[in-house]
Amino acid sequence: MQRVTLKDKTFVPYITSDKISASVKQLAQKINTDLVNDMPLFLVVLNGSFMFAADLLKEVTIPCEISFIKLASYHGTSSTGTVTEMIGLTEEIKGRTVVVVEDIVDTGVTLEKLVALLTKKEVKQIKVASFLLKPEAYKKDIAVDYVGMEIPNDFVVGYGLDYDGLGRNMKEIFVLESK
Repeated sequence: MQRVTLKDKTFVPYITSDKISASVKQLAQKINTDLVNDMPLFLVVLNGSFMFAADLLKEVTIPCEISFIKLASYHGTSSTGTVTEMIGLTEEIKGRTVVVVEDIVDTGVTLEKLVALLTKKEVKQIKVASFLLKPEAYKKDIAVDYVGMEIPNDFVVGYGLDYDGLGRNMKEIFVLESK
């Protein structure tokens, strides 16, 4: 892994693809065990979660369904604090177990909005699976049930995460270089 420049920012190697893969497999095993008697709907939050969701669901062996929702709260390297819904949920989910699939949970603003939306739809239970969690930044009371890795409150790209739309396609995760 080498340094990467995206627009005006330089990023350095942070998490290898091998570590990512091992973490995703562990998460899937836990989900397979925990939800063996359910047929959950995995609700993938786009755009950032697409790589994590694809890898995770290849390892999930229990019967399940998959859907997508697009919410946005970031501009550049910081959260706007406002969440907008761009593609909505169309499935009937009343009485179902829904597993929200997130790339990263930091402030929790997006997650809070989504959980409120799902709660109104009378789901059976909501589980949250996030590849990355920033405990220093996360101050909400919503449980993140499945966490791939905890990281400091640094800006990262790759493996679905972006900087102004760039870097999502990198199979490793890079962190913003500190000056």
